[in-house]
Amino acid sequence: MRSMASTGANIVQNVSSLSKLKSLNGIFAIYKKCGPTSADVLNSLKEKLLKEAGVANPNPRKRKKQALKIGHGGTLDSSASGVLVVGIGEGTKMLTTMLAGSKKYRAVGELGKATDTLDASGTVVHEKSYEHVTREALEEHLQKFTGDIMQVPPLYSALKKDGKRMSVLLKQGQEVEAKPARPVTVYNLTVTDFSPPLFTLDIECGGGFYVRSLVDDLGKALSSCAHVHELVRTKQGQFTLDEHALKEEQWTLERVSAALQACPPTAKPQPGQHSNAKHNNNNNNNSSSNSNTLPQPGTPEQPKDDRADGANNKD
Repeated sequence: MRSMASTGANIVQNVSSLSKLKSLNGIFAIYKKCGPTSADVLNSLKEKLLKEAGVANPNPRKRKKQALKIGHGGTLDSSASGVLVVGIGEGTKMLTTMLAGSKKYRAVGELGKATDTLDASGTVVHEKSYEHVTREALEEHLQKFTGDIMQVPPLYSALKKDGKRMSVLLKQGQEVEAKPARPVTVYNLTVTDFSPPLFTLDIECGGGFYVRSLVDDLGKALSSCAHVHELVRTKQGQFTLDEHALKEEQWTLERVSAALQACPPTAKPQPGQHSNAKHNNNNNNNSSSNSNTLPQPGTPEQPKDDRADGANNKD
């Protein structure tokens, strides 16, 4: 009898946890460590929350339309760490704002070596002297990369050609042409350390900006070459690394619920106005969000294609 009572209590608790998970709507920030892709980190978060909610054998990569979604608002390179903004439920509709909003980075560049990926994860393709480069010269050149500028995105990126990510095509040995330069905004660019061959920059920029392209362009402007040795996103929107980013051991329903920034209330349509609810529900995924099916507690999910959006991205 005690065993049956215990089982019943567990079922009630699982249903309660799942209901709580389904009720969450808003955005929050987590810490992404170096190594995994942004999609991998998001899948780990999903799996932890699903397990806590009592879902047996959760498959976080399963992609299916349903009421509750989880997504991230802006890819970080595999070799980068820092703030990753996550939307849950209706919060996935707020991620477009995160993609376009202000971001801050701390980047360590390395002079004298250029790589094919423009960061330390790639293969060195060019080496050049850097002894002539001074801090004063570096600071002077930074002025050229501040404000509204034009920037060519890296070849190794999440941008697509014929529906496929350029980084994937390159790894398959296919030839890929660089995308044309596009307008980006740099609000602030400061040298915080200069210890050749390494130098450290604090960067505040808008959406669509590539730190790897900046460091590569700086190296060329200094009559040398350079790549990103280390990259940390310290702020995205209102979320900062020190104050808001939940580390992996903090990925619980309680901590996520407490950290959640609620969605603004949705205005109800006035009598006679056409409702766009159906349209919005069919279009609430942006390019950086991933969906996950939430089965009932104790129900195993069926295996599905194990591909993950964002895998091996360079963004």
